[in-house]
Amino acid sequence: MAKGVLIDLTKCIGCGSCTVACKLWNETKFDEKRPATGDQPKLTSENWTTVKRCEVVAGSQSAWRFVKEQCLHCEHPACASACFSKALQKTPDGPVIYYPHLCVGCRYCMVACPFNIPKYQWEKALPLVTKCQMCSGKIDQGEAPACVSVCPTGVMKFGDRQTLLEEAKTTIAANRSYIQSIYGEKEVGGTSWLYISDVPFAELGFKTGLTTKALPEYTHGGFLKYTPYIAIGWGAILSGLYLYTKRRKENSGTKSENTAKQSTDTDKHNQTLGK
Repeated sequence: MAKGVLIDLTKCIGCGSCTVACKLWNETKFDEKRPATGDQPKLTSENWTTVKRCEVVAGSQSAWRFVKEQCLHCEHPACASACFSKALQKTPDGPVIYYPHLCVGCRYCMVACPFNIPKYQWEKALPLVTKCQMCSGKIDQGEAPACVSVCPTGVMKFGDRQTLLEEAKTTIAANRSYIQSIYGEKEVGGTSWLYISDVPFAELGFKTGLTTKALPEYTHGGFLKYTPYIAIGWGAILSGLYLYTKRRKENSGTKSENTAKQSTDTDKHNQTLGK
């Protein structure tokens, strides 16, 4: 059964332990210029998860809420659908994994993702696409992702996605202070990471108003399924143009040599007549 993570934003204190655990487990760098926690943290090629601080109105009072952001690991990932080289693949356990040895650097995944998650290593000579892998190696061993395991306040819970959905529905139904919806239940076909909150998701920076239909149903059924054929066809056209240009240059060179030889022969003939 596919795994997932349920995040209760009412419990997060913004300690950032999850961002540290993510960096230690995945061996990504700490960057003081681009911190993973704060008012405006950014997902980068080194920050695979961030915790954003938001000042909101909860009830009649101003309050702080902290939002953890990472790849949501869609049930039907648009990034994987757009990747014709299969560098991104959805596993039966839930994670959407990136395989760098298959990547051709087209960056279609970055364009396709509705949450703007994948990042590119622009600063490197041999760049790769990077994003949260949901600690797939730990999940294979039956363990929770690194960020989940270190949370001191129990913000995140790892388990079977369907079980977590049922638990989330029970929680928000029993406490009307929660927003009566679960982010990730239906957005773009559903995601493996699920959120519940007492503040409207739009106020916390979540992308709302998204379709509930899986994006690959729009794209792959339309034109992306033709991408491999287009790539092969375009490669054949370029190869043909290269061979045509090369042959033309060779013929042009041969013609020039023949003209030069004829000119030389004519000069010799004229010189002979002059004598």
